[in-house]
Amino acid sequence: MSAWDADAQVADSPDRSVEEHVRRYIATNGRSGYMEGGCTNLILTYRGRRTGKLYRTGLFFGEDDGRYILVASGSAITHTHPKWYLNVVADPEVQVQILAEKFAVRASTAEGEERARLWKLMTDRAPIYHTYEARTRRVIPVVVLERI
Repeated sequence: MSAWDADAQVADSPDRSVEEHVRRYIATNGRSGYMEGGCTNLILTYRGRRTGKLYRTGLFFGEDDGRYILVASGSAITHTHPKWYLNVVADPEVQVQILAEKFAVRASTAEGEERARLWKLMTDRAPIYHTYEARTRRVIPVVVLERI
C-alpha cells in the first residue's frame, strides 16, 4: 500500500490543535486551514521510519522557484528535530496536499548558502522562526520539496 492510497490508514499529529487543523484542512480542501497563523499551510503525509505507518501534519510553507519550503522547527522550542523531519530524512518521498491538490514530492535538506537564502525567505514570512532559533542549540533544518 503506497502513501498515496486514499484508503490507507493515516495517523494525525498527537497535538490536538494540529490534528484539528489537519482534519479541517482535508475536509474543506484547504478552504479552512490553508491560511493559518498568518501563513500558507500544506498537509504533509509521510511514513514512520520505525513503524512504517503513515502520518500527517500541517506545516507552514513558502515557495521558491516551483519548490516548496518547510522549516523543521517543531511546534514548541526544543533541542531535537521534529519527528516528521526525522521520518522525511529516512524516507524522502512523501505526499503533500496544497488546497485540493495532492501530489508526490521528494524532500531534501538545504545546506550552506541555499539554506541561508531559504531561511531568510521563511523568516520574512514567519518571523517567529527567529525566536525559535534563538532558543535552541540546534541548527533548524530548512526542507526543500520538489515534485516527482
